[in-house]
Amino acid sequence: MTTRNQVHVRSVRDEPASGDGHRVLVDRVWPRGVSKEDAALDEWLKEVGPSTELRQWFGHDPERFTEFAERYEQELEGSEEWEQLKRLVADHGRVTLLFGAADREHNQAVVLQDLLTH
Repeated sequence: MTTRNQVHVRSVRDEPASGDGHRVLVDRVWPRGVSKEDAALDEWLKEVGPSTELRQWFGHDPERFTEFAERYEQELEGSEEWEQLKRLVADHGRVTLLFGAADREHNQAVVLQDLLTH
């Protein structure tokens, strides 16, 4: 019997939970106001985050989220960081993707979770 990998999404500002598994920050820029200790990270894969250009274009505008997700997926294709994230999920089984954005529904971690679980 094989167990399916579990990929969760949480704000880096949320209290760490015992069920988080391997905690990975997927932001290119360190979140403001968060200490490394409070983040309780296992890894920071900054290069898997969206490019500066894409992040600035998106500006966390929910109306642009669908196009952002499509552009982001194109950026990830063939990148070593994307392959590294997929290996982490395969190796650890339970992974929590951490993001620093205020919007919990429209951010790169949500896109990554969708790509990793579908």
